[in-house]
Amino acid sequence: MLAASCRRNRKVYFISYKYKVMPTTPVKSSRLHRSSPASLLMKLLLVICILPLPYASAAGPLPYNYDFTEYVGWLEGVMTEKRIPGAALAIVSREGIMYLQTWGVRQVDKRPPVTTDSVFRIASMSKTFAGAAATLLVEHNLQSWDTRIMELFPNMQLGNGRSASSITLKQVASHSTGLMPHSYSNLLDDGLDYDKIKDRFNQIPAVCRPGQCYGYQNVVFSLIGDVVEKSTGNSYEYYLKKHVFEPLGMVSASLGLEAYNNNPESTSPHRLARGRWRTTTTNPAYYSVAPASGINASVFDMTMWLRANLGAFPEVFGDDFLAQLHEPVIETPHGNYFNRWSGVEKAYYAIGWRVFDYKGLRVVHHGGGVRGYRSEMAFAPDANIGMVLLLNAESNAANNVIPHFFDQMLDKS
Repeated sequence: MLAASCRRNRKVYFISYKYKVMPTTPVKSSRLHRSSPASLLMKLLLVICILPLPYASAAGPLPYNYDFTEYVGWLEGVMTEKRIPGAALAIVSREGIMYLQTWGVRQVDKRPPVTTDSVFRIASMSKTFAGAAATLLVEHNLQSWDTRIMELFPNMQLGNGRSASSITLKQVASHSTGLMPHSYSNLLDDGLDYDKIKDRFNQIPAVCRPGQCYGYQNVVFSLIGDVVEKSTGNSYEYYLKKHVFEPLGMVSASLGLEAYNNNPESTSPHRLARGRWRTTTTNPAYYSVAPASGINASVFDMTMWLRANLGAFPEVFGDDFLAQLHEPVIETPHGNYFNRWSGVEKAYYAIGWRVFDYKGLRVVHHGGGVRGYRSEMAFAPDANIGMVLLLNAESNAANNVIPHFFDQMLDKS
């Protein structure tokens, strides 16, 4: 038996396991260098917290296939075929990191390598953190899921329907407000900031009664930030830092354009133009909707986030908290790319997370895409496994990484 001690934020966690180290489950970490002292500490802890396999024991065969050699080879082929500038992959269990690898460069015309320190925009995967922030408010009795948004902000009319006044915090966090999907995302695309869009909330058409239908949002979803600030007296950025990033040891994670621009490890966004990947500009407006798309993070940060959602750190996110966060709230209709995966049986939105049954396995998932970036992450609590892929390229190369991952895991032949 081996005991690994993982220090995070002056706390110590002991992980015990009876595993055989198997060469078919490689752990790769490229270019761990030029790190800050805090980052170096986390990297040293990474070495002792890496575990080869979840569920391995002498009691019997593994319930799933945890040899991801073929999957990583397939993914490398996709990255090569699409000539993706830079990418980072992590596969984790509750107990630690099973696989960590980076490819390519942070910027095509300067060619600094992508490392485990490299920071990506995670785009709509930011919503999972907003869901956690809302759930923390409820857990700390600062709000309830039934809190009506217009009770908190009486001068705001949310939507033009009769039932607008009944829209709750839970409905905002689960995209079940009944308002027109993607309301005002076009204004974000045009560069208009959130604070200038809020004055138009009373013009959003209602398409169903609150809680009765799914309608994905960026602008309306970002009301979670307003609720956090109203409830705590602190900024949304400060709240996430103190209640999520720091307790989980996410040393590179940040919010906002300034933090992104000032971090020397930030990757550059890329778009394909005339057959070549070229750097592109950043639209600051999508940073203004921080709960929807405002987080910057490294692949190492995201390993801690996935492990927390798998239940690795119960003193930060307990079982009841995770149950609220991941409980399906509203069914999502067929048509989105994830609902077209052939193995998806039922799909829902929870609190900042997508949830679906994939070939009988419950999977919790979210993807992200913003100008010049693309990302996917998912985990299966019952299988004790999760993965995240970050790209500094606006590419559909990530569209099938989730089903391919779980197809391999479910194939024990």
